[in-house]
Amino acid sequence: MTDTPIERIRNFAIIAHIDHGKSTLADRLIQSTGGLSDREMTNQVLDNMELERERGITIKAQTVRLSYRAKDGLLYALNLMDTPGHVDFAYEVSRSLAACEGSLLVVDASQGVEAQTLANVYQAIEANHEIVPILNKIDLPAAEPERVRQQIEDVIGIDASDAVMISAKTGLNIEGVLEALVTRLPAPRGDASAPLKALLVDSWYDPYLGVVILVRVKDGRLRRGQKIRMMSNGAVHHVEQVGVFSPKMIAVEDLAPGEMGYITAAIKTVADCNVGDTITDDRQPATTALPGFKPSVPVVWCGLYPTDADDFEKLRESLGRLRLNDASFHYDPETSAALGFGFRCGFLGLLHLEIIQERLSREFDLNLIATAPSVVYRVHRTSGVVEELHNPADMPDGSLIDHIEEPWIRATIMVPDDYLGAILTLCNERRGQQADLTYVGNRAMAVYRLPLNEVVFDFYDRLKSVSRGYASFDYQMDGYAESDLVRISIMVNGDPVDALSFIAHRAAAEGRGRAICGRLKDLIPRQLFKIAVQAAIGGRVIARETISALSKDVTAKCYGGDISRKRKLLEKQKEGKKRMRQFGRVEIPQSAFLAALKMDA
Repeated sequence: MTDTPIERIRNFAIIAHIDHGKSTLADRLIQSTGGLSDREMTNQVLDNMELERERGITIKAQTVRLSYRAKDGLLYALNLMDTPGHVDFAYEVSRSLAACEGSLLVVDASQGVEAQTLANVYQAIEANHEIVPILNKIDLPAAEPERVRQQIEDVIGIDASDAVMISAKTGLNIEGVLEALVTRLPAPRGDASAPLKALLVDSWYDPYLGVVILVRVKDGRLRRGQKIRMMSNGAVHHVEQVGVFSPKMIAVEDLAPGEMGYITAAIKTVADCNVGDTITDDRQPATTALPGFKPSVPVVWCGLYPTDADDFEKLRESLGRLRLNDASFHYDPETSAALGFGFRCGFLGLLHLEIIQERLSREFDLNLIATAPSVVYRVHRTSGVVEELHNPADMPDGSLIDHIEEPWIRATIMVPDDYLGAILTLCNERRGQQADLTYVGNRAMAVYRLPLNEVVFDFYDRLKSVSRGYASFDYQMDGYAESDLVRISIMVNGDPVDALSFIAHRAAAEGRGRAICGRLKDLIPRQLFKIAVQAAIGGRVIARETISALSKDVTAKCYGGDISRKRKLLEKQKEGKKRMRQFGRVEIPQSAFLAALKMDA
C-alpha cells in the first residue's frame, strides 16, 4: 500500500443514538469504496461479535481503512471508526473520538434528535471535531427531514442546512457522504521527522498473535522491527507486524503521521497495554506523552462466582482476557460464605453487566452466579473514617455509621409530549429532582437528578414500557449526597443469602423487600417441607412469604378399611416433614438470582 500524503487522510467517527443506522452506514461505505467484495459482504460487517449481531447493537468500537477516489480525481485514505450508541458504552465512544478529527452525526429522519445523540455530539465538540450532519432513513414514509434538520439546529446548535440526506439501507446518496468527508472534514496534522508518538486506542487478545494493539500515529513513523516503549510503564517491545484493517487485516511496512492501524509485538501480559497510553521509540523517545483518556469509573458492581468451585482459576483467566478487550471493566477477588471464592466486578451499567456475563458464558464456557447489582456508597463511620462500600454484605453495623452518601446522576430524557406525564411520575417515584424541562416542537426534554441506586435495577426497562419505547435516556455522574439508607438481608429457611442482600432507601425498603420475597416464592422450587422467605433490616423482619410443601400421597395404598390407618400415616408424614425442615437445605437455582432482581416494583 503506497503512502498517502497526510493532507489526503481523513480520520472520522460515526456517532448516533441506538438504531439510527451507524453500522448500516459503515456497511455501505465499505461496500461503495470496494473494501469488501459483494460475496464477502454481510450485514453489520464491523459487528464481529456474535452478541452484537444477535442484539443488533455495537458493543466494541471498530476501525476500517477505505480508499476513495473523489470527484477531484485524487485518491483519499479514509479511516472510519464505528462507535456504540448505548449509554453503557459511552467510554468506547470517547476513545474513538480522541483518535479522529471529525464526526459524521447520523440522525434518523423519522425519530429526530434523541438523548444519546446529544451526549455523543457534546463529546465530539469537546474533542474539537468538525461535525457533518447526516439524515438517515429518508426513504421511510414517516421521515420528516425538514423538521429534523430544524431540530438539529434548535437542540444541538449546529448548522444543518447542508446536512446530507441518505438511506443507508438502500444505499441512496452514499456518494454524497464520501464527498462530504473529503471536502468538509480537516486532514490530520503531524510531523514525520519528529520522535514517534502514537496513541494506544484499543487492544484485544488474539490466540495466535498475542495482544493486537490499535494505534493512531500522531508524529514520527511506526515501523516493523522497531523497538517501542510504552510511556506509562516503560515496557519495551519489538514490533513484529504493522498493518491496517480494510476490514481484513493487511500488513504494511510502516504507519505514517495521521494514520490508524494495528501492531503486534508478542505481548502476552494484559498489564502492558494501558488504553490511552503513548507509544514511542525506545532509542529516540518523545519527551512528553499525549493526553490520554479519562479513566473509566465503574458505576455498578456485582459479585461473579463459579457454580463449580473448581472453575475459580478458569474464571480468573477469563476475566483477565476480557479486561484486555474491555478497559472499562474492573474486577477484584472476594469471598462469600454462601458462594465461596469469586470476584467483585465493576461495570458501566446493567447492559454492560449482562454483556460481560453472556461473554463469559459463551466464549469461556463458564457457569456463573451473579449477586445483586450495587452502586458504590460512601460510608462515614462515627470514628471519622470514610470508606467506599462496593458490596452490601460488607456494610458495618448501624451503631458504627454516622451517615451514608450515595451517588447521583444527571439524567437527560427526551420523550414525545403524550408520554411526558408517565415519565415525570416514574422519575418522582424514584426520588428524582427535576432540574429542567424544555420543549422542541412536540418533544419534551426533561433533565432530572436521580439516585443511581434507583436507576441500576430496572429504570431503563420501565422508561421504555411507560413511553411505548419512544423515550431516550442518557446520564452523567453528578456527585454524592447524604441519604437515609438501610441494608436489606434476604433469608431463605432461616439462612441469610448474602448474594441477594441489597441497600435501599428506608422509605422504599419495605416495598422492595415484599417484592423480592414475592418473586423468590415463585422462583424457588417447592420442597417436601415448608420454606420461609424473609426480608429483614438488622434483626427486624419486614416481609415474609411461605413456599408451601409438596405433598406425597402416603394414603394411596389404603383401600377402604379403618380411618385410623390413614391418620397414622399422615401423622408419620407430618413428623418427617418437621425433621426435614430442621435439616433440609434449599438450593436456589442460578436463574432465580437475576430474575429476582429484575423487579417491576
